Amino acid sequence: MILCDIGNTTYHFKTKNSDFKIGVNETLTKIKSLKKQIYFISVNKKATKKLLKNFPNAIDISKFINFKTSYQGMGIDRQIVCKYIQNGIIVDIGSAITVDIMKKGKHLGGFILPGIGAYKRIYPNISKKLAFKFDTDINLDKIPLITNDAINYSILNSIIAPIKNIYKKYKTPIYFTGEDSKLLLSYFEEIPYKYKKNLIFNSMKKVIHKNIKGK
Repeated sequence: MILCDIGNTTYHFKTKNSDFKIGVNETLTKIKSLKKQIYFISVNKKATKKLLKNFPNAIDISKFINFKTSYQGMGIDRQIVCKYIQNGIIVDIGSAITVDIMKKGKHLGGFILPGIGAYKRIYPNISKKLAFKFDTDINLDKIPLITNDAINYSILNSIIAPIKNIYKKYKTPIYFTGEDSKLLLSYFEEIPYKYKKNLIFNSMKKVIHKNIKGK
């Protein structure tokens, strides 16, 4: 069984023994050699068409995900990571940062921030003088006195502050997932949190085992 989370910029694959990404503009040759059933979710129509062209038997499991929410336009990736969490704040840090609140099995809403990669591109695009080195070893209780620290201070605060504010309001554990989550965990040591690297894939497995025979 091969699991695939198709995002805006990458195909994220998970097999029994490996976990890897392929850019949506790259070839899928590496997958063809595995010769196993592919199950996927996707927020990228163009990349989905490419996957199905190469693997017409791949199964989109989104049709099995019945996630009720008043939130309009919620991506299937967010739905599936929230589906099996009764109480928690789910923070997925990838190309975008999504934050969703689950309370007693109900989705209360959420918000979206730029991903760390997007923040890295913003400042040099404003001015070449604002080119900087990303650094997570920044004291957020101290006002910076050099530009590199000032930029990092602003980036980190813009991500961390709203997440902490949501925690103060709902007082429920935070579930971190996504490739860049580990970069920020040190700023949440006073808050109960769990790092779940494979949260999306574990949720996909639950959907598959519940709804699809012969896997």
